[in-house]
Amino acid sequence: MIEIEHVAKKFGDKEVLRDVNAVIRDGEIFAIIGPSGSGKSTLLRIINLLDRPSGGRVLLDGEDIHAERNQALSYRRKMAMVFQKPAAFNENVYENIAIGLRMRHLPEPAIRQKIEEALEVIGLTGYEKRRAKTLSGGEMQRVALARAIVTEPAVLLMDEPTANLDPVSTAAIEDLVLQINRKFGQTVVISTHDMLQGQRLAHRIGVMMDGVFSQIGTPREVFAMPKNKHVARFIGIENIISGTIVRTSEGVADIAANGATIHAVTPLPVGTRVCACVKPEDITVHLIDGTQISARNVLDGTIKAEKAFGPLDHLTVDCGIPMSVLITWKSSEELGIEKGARIRISFKASAVHVMEDTD
Repeated sequence: MIEIEHVAKKFGDKEVLRDVNAVIRDGEIFAIIGPSGSGKSTLLRIINLLDRPSGGRVLLDGEDIHAERNQALSYRRKMAMVFQKPAAFNENVYENIAIGLRMRHLPEPAIRQKIEEALEVIGLTGYEKRRAKTLSGGEMQRVALARAIVTEPAVLLMDEPTANLDPVSTAAIEDLVLQINRKFGQTVVISTHDMLQGQRLAHRIGVMMDGVFSQIGTPREVFAMPKNKHVARFIGIENIISGTIVRTSEGVADIAANGATIHAVTPLPVGTRVCACVKPEDITVHLIDGTQISARNVLDGTIKAEKAFGPLDHLTVDCGIPMSVLITWKSSEELGIEKGARIRISFKASAVHVMEDTD
């Protein structure tokens, strides 16, 4: 288990980390997501003893890894790190993977067996004699992963491991990470700016913003129930509506927001300043034709913008408050969606996530 307690890090006058706290459990995949420059890589480097914290401490199985400098090597041997840009030694694949084993003075037969097993895991059996520098980016990252797992670390640290890879190579690396975690039970700590990657891989996610964890939770908790509007914006919730609860009834609140009323399920009392989050995909588009709609929230508005969003259409609708909506191309065609058209949108009260507006 890794315990991060009040960790801070300064480089000169620049504070990169401030009062970072987290517990990373044995055998879990813990993803650190956050914008560039938020401190993700610095925290990984501190865990891997490549940097020392300016304050606080990191415990590995109850022991402060930075307390005794002469113990650093023994702690580092319990970990392995895979970087965004893997180092390729001017040797063949076999020798690139063997470096950590040779430093541990393993006999050659044991090295050979471990490398064969690792190459099978990463799907590069038969690549032993290939020059590492001739490999593709995805293949080299797989070799770097093999070089890490072959030493059987208790903790595998990965710093933006797929940032420079194409989608196919990224999927291959993600599959390997899941396979390694399940097969060997290794604790994996991975930093990424790709929110969906964190969602796909992690048992739990830490959202790092401005050098501190703004929220830690399961992917469902983070992406469905962001703790504040800064996290909500980062994870891609476009509809963040500021307002005040003006009445409540049976657990449903009426939120007054710039002339509109939003109905939401929340235990917060009347008078509370809140932010109401509505995901664009939870909104349904209708024609204004008198059709009965069962959802609590029904708003009429004008389409101000329309743009392609993968297989969907992304609409910006002015309902007195701006609302972002996602619909399929087929629905868009059937409804005659175009800029300037009047439409009706609806969403359930249970689809609104409400949090106190503390700003």
